[in-house]
Amino acid sequence: IVDFVSMASKSSSYVDHRTLGSIFKPQRRLKVICVGAGASGLLLAYKIQRHFDDFELRVFEKNPEVSGTWYENRYPGCACDVPSHCYTWSFEPKTDWSANYASSKEIFKYFKDFSTRHGLEKYIALEHEVVGATWDEETAQWQVQVKDLRSGIVSSASAHVLINAGGILNAWRYPPIPGINSYKGDLVHSAAWPQDLDLKGKVVGLIGNGSSGIQILPAIKNEVKELVTFVREATWVAPPLGQAYEVFTPEQQARFASEPEYHLDQRREIEASMNRSFGIFHTGSEDQQAIRQYMQNRMGEKLANEALEKVLIPEWSVGCRRITPGTDYLESLASDNVKVVFGEITQITETGVVTTDGQGEYPVEVLICATGFDTTFKPRFPLVGSTGEQLGQIWKDDPRGYLGIAADKFPNYFFTLGPNCPIGNGPVLISIEAEVEYIIQMLSKFQKENIRSFEVKTDAVDAFNEWKDDYMTDTVWGEECRSWYKAGSAAGKILALWPGSTLHYLEAIKSPRWEDWTFKYFAGQNRFQYFGNGHSSAEQSGNLSYYIRNHDDSPIDPVLKSDAPKPATAENVVINGEANDGDGPQNQGGRGAARL
Repeated sequence: IVDFVSMASKSSSYVDHRTLGSIFKPQRRLKVICVGAGASGLLLAYKIQRHFDDFELRVFEKNPEVSGTWYENRYPGCACDVPSHCYTWSFEPKTDWSANYASSKEIFKYFKDFSTRHGLEKYIALEHEVVGATWDEETAQWQVQVKDLRSGIVSSASAHVLINAGGILNAWRYPPIPGINSYKGDLVHSAAWPQDLDLKGKVVGLIGNGSSGIQILPAIKNEVKELVTFVREATWVAPPLGQAYEVFTPEQQARFASEPEYHLDQRREIEASMNRSFGIFHTGSEDQQAIRQYMQNRMGEKLANEALEKVLIPEWSVGCRRITPGTDYLESLASDNVKVVFGEITQITETGVVTTDGQGEYPVEVLICATGFDTTFKPRFPLVGSTGEQLGQIWKDDPRGYLGIAADKFPNYFFTLGPNCPIGNGPVLISIEAEVEYIIQMLSKFQKENIRSFEVKTDAVDAFNEWKDDYMTDTVWGEECRSWYKAGSAAGKILALWPGSTLHYLEAIKSPRWEDWTFKYFAGQNRFQYFGNGHSSAEQSGNLSYYIRNHDDSPIDPVLKSDAPKPATAENVVINGEANDGDGPQNQGGRGAARL
């Protein structure tokens, strides 16, 4: 028999005798539309291209360039407050950062180069804005309306799956202050900065002391005649996260490039230092008490002004509102040409600003609004689901999502960085990677099993939000402080943070809970039809004994067994006979197969 089988395998190649095809062979082309070509959209395009063969992907981006918020935000001093060597994809480091905190221009270039290097432009339509999307139950597809911003023409496109990667920091808005539209000077928003704006020798007003305002003030103070900064409330201003600002020398850059293991160790240590800090968010914890004392002392030393200390150092815990690192911000407040005005703005006139301090109008020639974005999580376009309801209306007061990536009543729909994603819990790019890996697993199941539609169950959404709300009561985020974590209110539900650490999030979503989803199949289709003709893909490829090995190398869950092997890395993993290329899940603790 062995001789016969051996002769048969050598004499002819495998031939399909059934029209169903081999097991697990996709039965249809996967059609996906992605909204946005920022970091999330680019990663999604890269992963779909890497994991699938038979697909159609269209990415619609409203801007003239990719990179999302890093294309839009170009105000003076704009930079990332995360160390640059950790503001990359985990699998694609950059060795030639100019400094340990990168400017927005450098980060824009990183994502632009990522798109070019992997040939993602072919999927992207720039200056095309999604203006509406409706679920069509009859065809089980999304009907999407797209506006060409150059011609003004609106056209339609359809897809099996719609993914909103538009982000939450891309819909800037002026503050709703009475009289703002009557102002006759130069009115500027930090997220729409005119590149030809001249501030030299002018009296400039700056509204806001959040992340953008804290970066803008020291960047422009030496250029202007006088800078009046309007501060509504106190905030914790931290030193740069993890390490002091440092410009890298050519020698350092050369070492990063020539010694990849050294560079990898540096990246891991910086990332670990950020992940160690989660304890500060627990109310009354030793970590919280320690950082509060440290921050209070540091701010006092930098301000060296008792009056400013009283209005700028908060009563609430560190972390209740987003911690805002700021280089030279506190020191700049003491500059001779900087005036700090504390209180609510009651009116903007044709020539200046009036506040509650009773000092009358503060005349300014230029008024800069560093007042943030619409962070309600509502889609920027009408999105109509299976019940005929718009997601924006459903989420008007309480955006209730599922694991930061899905919403009930909206089949075949995902988003990245949705409600209760870990946007402020720790490193954010690895969270995006985890979300995209989850989406890839669902797309694989959807295509392979010829599923008609998938939708997260309402009871799963309810259960997750109940657990989330209960967890948040023991965190500093729930204290009374005005924060976009709570939709701009001082009290209320936490909408913008994960109930746990970033590492907790990675473990929570690395394997989909299929029981939380409803799957529908096409009429008359047996759900096991994709089993095909009873032959495996291994029989077609000729790899007929792939499961034979010298030792048990099956993965062990370290959560369940404390002495489990450490997560595999790119250096020691071989998958299906091929060395891991380093961009798969193995670098993130074994998140599934490297290639579907």
